[in-house]
Amino acid sequence: MQVPPLEGWTIGVTADRRADEQAELLRRRGATVLHGPTMATAYLGDDELLRAATASVVDAPPDYLIATTGIGVRAWFEAAQAWGMSHALAAALRTTRVMARGPKAAAAVQAVGLTVWGRSPNERMDELTALLLAEDVAGQRVVVQEYGMASPELRAALADRRAEVVEVPVYRWRLPDDPTPALRLVEAACNGRAQAVTFTSAPAVHNLFAIAADHGRDDDLRRAFNHGVVAACIGAVCAGGARREGIAEPLEPPMGRLGLLVRALSEHFEQRRQTLVLDGRTVVRQGSSLFVDDRAIALAPLEYAVFDALAARPGVVVSRPVLLERGWGSASADPRALEATVTRLRRRLGPCGTALHPVRGRGYRLGDAVTA
Repeated sequence: MQVPPLEGWTIGVTADRRADEQAELLRRRGATVLHGPTMATAYLGDDELLRAATASVVDAPPDYLIATTGIGVRAWFEAAQAWGMSHALAAALRTTRVMARGPKAAAAVQAVGLTVWGRSPNERMDELTALLLAEDVAGQRVVVQEYGMASPELRAALADRRAEVVEVPVYRWRLPDDPTPALRLVEAACNGRAQAVTFTSAPAVHNLFAIAADHGRDDDLRRAFNHGVVAACIGAVCAGGARREGIAEPLEPPMGRLGLLVRALSEHFEQRRQTLVLDGRTVVRQGSSLFVDDRAIALAPLEYAVFDALAARPGVVVSRPVLLERGWGSASADPRALEATVTRLRRRLGPCGTALHPVRGRGYRLGDAVTA
């Protein structure tokens, strides 16, 4: 049976830029996507600080340029073009030693006609800083294209080496104007309706927790990420931000690429696919989807919560309080709601619904289920 690797799983997307592209990649692999952007990118094309920094670079060409992001390099030159300064900016940087944080920044540098002199081996700012500080930068003029936030540590390190630093603030990351979609994503992660959340930058992680904290849900969110919900981070810097928020084991691909992030998620969830034999029939369980004899069954959230708890221990009785806690968030919830859910679940399972047995005075078990 060919089952798409993300079929049955709901994945939250926190990106603002390229969110549609990411969502399409996930949907092609079967995922249900919940978009909750946690930040907005504010471009500073009309900002006087950016224009003043650009004029400073043109008037006094630097010895080094640290290009941190592809989008930042492109936006900088687009702003310079609007001011009639793009040719002068390119000329000023022609003999500059350009250091790129990663392949996207390097490609953008080359696209504007400049040469990449050095590059971080792992897209981390600390590695790029180490490469720069290996040079004798005393008295040298270093331009830093910022990546959504200031770089005080880099500025301090360069100041200690007596370098002159010019910061170019091309754009800023900020909280979204409407946090409601992100809050819905927080709730979905906390109550188990979303089984993974993707992050393409460290600020996206921090902002999600900030939004959760505003509604008293940050501890619940942290607990969810450390007990089953996957925090999928695009690279090491992003994963570092997740760890600073208390996420113990974020998922990260070996390189910071959107396609590799989706592939890493697919591989992770393929490992969580379960094949059961119920009453002689093969049942494949993948997230909220079941496949019985090649027939696809989409479970509602409460049905999924109950089946998930039972299928985790095939053939073992799971108590009513445990099932009520899993599905309704409280062991003292109305047991009639559980009974109604089990009835619907049996009906959905069709010919193997008889494998779901009540055990008087105790709870339910998933037949004498055998894991295939």
